[in-house]
Amino acid sequence: MRTRVGVVSDTHCPEFMPRLPEGVFTALQGVDLILHGGDITGASTLDTLRTIAPVEAVRGDHDHSLVDLPASRELVIEDRRIVLVHGHRARWIEEPETLLWTLSLGYYRPHRGLARALRRRFSDADVIVFGHTHRSHIEVIDGTLLFNPGGVHQWNPSTTRRRLQEHLGWFEWCWLQVARLMRRHPPPSIGILEVSPSGVVPRIVDL
Repeated sequence: MRTRVGVVSDTHCPEFMPRLPEGVFTALQGVDLILHGGDITGASTLDTLRTIAPVEAVRGDHDHSLVDLPASRELVIEDRRIVLVHGHRARWIEEPETLLWTLSLGYYRPHRGLARALRRRFSDADVIVFGHTHRSHIEVIDGTLLFNPGGVHQWNPSTTRRRLQEHLGWFEWCWLQVARLMRRHPPPSIGILEVSPSGVVPRIVDL
């Protein structure tokens, strides 16, 4: 038997986008289950995803209103132990990384040690699904698949211009003045996991 799992993360909907892009619905057609890796920001986003398939989700660092969601959860699918976690760490680690990424206009790649840190934290997992970085990632470390589907929301010249039209606090407005000049930005994406007793096959789908 095989289970097809759709994986999404960092939708930031409705925080930074009013609705999920149509490409999300197209890419998730036919999945048996959806995993959301956090930074959802609205319960309505989960309700929308549930019109496609059942949803399991965790809380990200932007999910202040979704207090009922756990920080991590474990599922067993086709005898595979899958851990779902957002992946954010302490602010003293995160904020310097964000600053370097911003000042480099997207060329600096933050969170380089995150996958290994998660592997150490969840050492018994067969698969660790995470988000937070807004960058897709597929890596096997000591027999464990580390999988990040990338972000549905991405900062790029278009999304920063749209955000600047909102009523913002001074700090976010200042940050966006730099972020709108980003020269390197990944495309929005989701992931698919084909899970069977014989293995797990990951795939990234650009939106």
